[in-house]
Amino acid sequence: MITWYTIFSFSIISAALLIALLGIWLTAIIPLIDRWSKRFFFAYFTALMACSLVSLADLIIYQYFGKGALRIFAFLEVLLLSLPLSMLTAYLLHSCKKDIKKNTVFRVVEGCWMMFFLLLVSTLFTDHIYSITPDGQFQRGAWYPLLIVPLSVIMILNFLCLLRWRRQLSQKYYHGFLIAIIPITAVLIVQLFVDVAALIDISTVLSAISMFGLIISEQIEQNFRQQQEIARQRASVNVLQMRPHFIYNTMMSIYYLIAQDTDKAQKITLDFSTYLRKNFTALAKEDAIPFTEELEHAKAYLAVEQTRFEDNLFVEFDTPHTRFRVPPLTLQPIVENAIKHGLDPELSPLHITVKTRRTKNGSEITVADTGPGFRDGDSDSPHVALANIKERLQMMCGGTLTIISSSAEGTTVKIFIPIKA
Repeated sequence: MITWYTIFSFSIISAALLIALLGIWLTAIIPLIDRWSKRFFFAYFTALMACSLVSLADLIIYQYFGKGALRIFAFLEVLLLSLPLSMLTAYLLHSCKKDIKKNTVFRVVEGCWMMFFLLLVSTLFTDHIYSITPDGQFQRGAWYPLLIVPLSVIMILNFLCLLRWRRQLSQKYYHGFLIAIIPITAVLIVQLFVDVAALIDISTVLSAISMFGLIISEQIEQNFRQQQEIARQRASVNVLQMRPHFIYNTMMSIYYLIAQDTDKAQKITLDFSTYLRKNFTALAKEDAIPFTEELEHAKAYLAVEQTRFEDNLFVEFDTPHTRFRVPPLTLQPIVENAIKHGLDPELSPLHITVKTRRTKNGSEITVADTGPGFRDGDSDSPHVALANIKERLQMMCGGTLTIISSSAEGTTVKIFIPIKA
């Protein structure tokens, strides 16, 4: 006869089995997870899957053949259920950058688990710890608490170590370990006095879900860090690949100005030095910087270009709002693109306007020029150069970059930085 308890047991075991299978599958396909973590999660979910299969077989035999809790099934269930507990210790130590082989806590955990294993082996030969009744029911013996004590000690040690080393863990990992440790620890302590085997299954599933979440979260974090590093390297390459003709032309301008106008030569030298210093300083920047620094960089670059092109280039700044942060090399490459694609000595002088304003939800930067604009299909369009800026804005600040261009009105680039950044 199928009772509500049987349905409940099937549900818990099925959930554990599904989570184990998903965990194994996800561990296998994740490319960025480190080798140690990949092996750990594979072993963890394999143990959970084996335990679920044994429990499922025991339940099916009991339900359909009238024989349940065979001694060997009970032995395997308890043994497999204990494995993730000591594995949690190993993963906690690994996450806290501890040497597992030399760590005293892990040695104590190993000792507790060996004591548990020896007591469990004895259940195959004695009924003092637990026994199987003639009708296939599991029955606690007088020494049953001795079997649970080592496991309880392991989980209590896990909890204490988690509290001690919490500063070495991210909030994500700390809360993940809390979910994985506290329910099982509480249930094991209760199990010393009252039979709550079903709750052990539930807490184990909860722990597995927590581990499953850690896998996904770790994958996302590593992928995010990798993308940030790629963006940083691209920015570094952009700095190192400054346009050779720009450097050459600037140096030649300085050369001729020395004889013609020493004051102007000194000014362009100072502006060019500021531009170079800001460029190379950006190589060491991995986080967002104050907008004032980026504005100074752009002004130094534009000052050099204005000295070179004189009446062909006019720049206007309207930047009352500067109290926000942007990724390095955000504004300067945009104004450089405006000159590269918009300045033509045979056309009208190029006007560039740089504006900032505070909005309800964040900060906005607008760079507008009166150049000839471009089409989306242009092979040398500013879209190519601005793609890197857009990517870094999204990853580092959650910002956006939009481009509006037409032959009649020139090109306008708008950047929005949300307040949360």
